[in-house]
Amino acid sequence: MKLKSFSDLHRLLPDSAELRQGTPHRPHDGKGRVVRLSLDTKGRKGKTVTLVLGLQHNPQTMREISRILKEHCGAGGTVKGGTIELQGDQRTRAAEELRKMNYVVK
Repeated sequence: MKLKSFSDLHRLLPDSAELRQGTPHRPHDGKGRVVRLSLDTKGRKGKTVTLVLGLQHNPQTMREISRILKEHCGAGGTVKGGTIELQGDQRTRAAEELRKMNYVVK
């Protein structure tokens, strides 16, 4: 679609009034559950990986939380066996994003 004016652009973008009212853009609510962050290098040829432990969700929700954390941290990662792995030392960035989702981070 070719934009002809700013009104066309407003139809494509979300209403800024909705964003100002604080509509949650994060669909996940940790409800105060405890999540642990740790670093690991074992079995990774010396590469550092941040582990997010303690999340107990279905696989689809785990993938969604993983996607949110990877976008926020600007790093790659995966979900393995109920644990989210983020490439590099992402403890501070992951912790602040998890706190926004109402998790207690230790």
